[in-house]
Amino acid sequence: MKVVTDDTPTSRSAQWAATMEGFAHDEVVRAHRNSVAALDPGDPRVVAASNRDAREGQSDELLAGGATRAHGAGRRARDEEPDTFRTCFERDRDRILHSTSFRRLSGKTQVFVFPDDHMRTRLTHALEVAQVATSIARTLGLNVALTDAIALGHDCGHGPGGHASEEALDPFVEGGFDHATWGADVSLRPLNLCLETLDGIRNHSWSRPAPLSPEGEVVSWADRIAYVCHDFEDAASAGLVRVDDLPGLVSDRCGTSRRQQLGAFINAVIATTRETGLIGMDSRHAEALGAFRAFNYESIYMRDASRLQAARVVGMLRALVEHFAAHPDLLPEDDEFLRDAVGSPVALAAAVSYVAGMTDRFACRSAVTLLEWPIDQLPNGIDR
Repeated sequence: MKVVTDDTPTSRSAQWAATMEGFAHDEVVRAHRNSVAALDPGDPRVVAASNRDAREGQSDELLAGGATRAHGAGRRARDEEPDTFRTCFERDRDRILHSTSFRRLSGKTQVFVFPDDHMRTRLTHALEVAQVATSIARTLGLNVALTDAIALGHDCGHGPGGHASEEALDPFVEGGFDHATWGADVSLRPLNLCLETLDGIRNHSWSRPAPLSPEGEVVSWADRIAYVCHDFEDAASAGLVRVDDLPGLVSDRCGTSRRQQLGAFINAVIATTRETGLIGMDSRHAEALGAFRAFNYESIYMRDASRLQAARVVGMLRALVEHFAAHPDLLPEDDEFLRDAVGSPVALAAAVSYVAGMTDRFACRSAVTLLEWPIDQLPNGIDR
């Protein structure tokens, strides 16, 4: 077998290297040698599409009454100049997508710690919520960009280990740790997002006050629809539940596959909202969604193995917070005041923020490295 060294480029790498500068077509560089796609530069629709003010005007005409309108730079805690091309909510969506807290969701638990290859993470959950939410919003004439931004950012405040992190961090935060408020007020605060975006993120959980916008209400429904359906699918693929275990109330009204279930619930929200003007679901489908969620709680979230994993997450995260609060010099912030504030409220707040931002793997590695945490006491993924 011939070994290819770094100084012996393969034909594939040579082909790739040949595209470094693109391909010149007169004075324009194109991505492909045989590019033919083109727009009419004189078309007024091309000009209008690249003009934010014009697009905002078009949106005002196309959006439903009650939908949230984008205006200029948007309402932000710190004033900014409007973007040349993007609306304020499109800008929010992009900021969230590129943020560290969003990327870290790829390493955070949805239901199963250290999931198998095809199981959801907190990141893929956010993407599925965005898909459900924008499908509903687009059909109802709502602001799709705002809906997308809220959906993508709604779980950025989650700590490692899923909802167990909220129990773990509760004692260290006045009023308790809530991933919704933490995401809006701490994790995403540096992004200077619009007030409507932050409101939707802060209040997406049903236990929170209602969001102020219809787009935020749509994300609240989309979150529940998405996780109820995909958490069951993941549990079934892991052999923890069977499709036949679903209550008849669910399977009869919404089907047995994720595709059928998502379609039934999404269509129910659209039909109900069109008929009543209220963002909601008819009682027949809402009853099925409630039964579905109750089944998941009993069979997946609250099973003995899941409770054991949650207990391990709680113990580990609390120990990490206490350790960093007592040793603030280990925190990544290079702050002399913080280093001298051992055991102070400031050090505790910084420790909570640091631990809440960790991925599952980094939290486990930190516990083993810094605390000599027993390996057999770490959360260990799916336990059948």
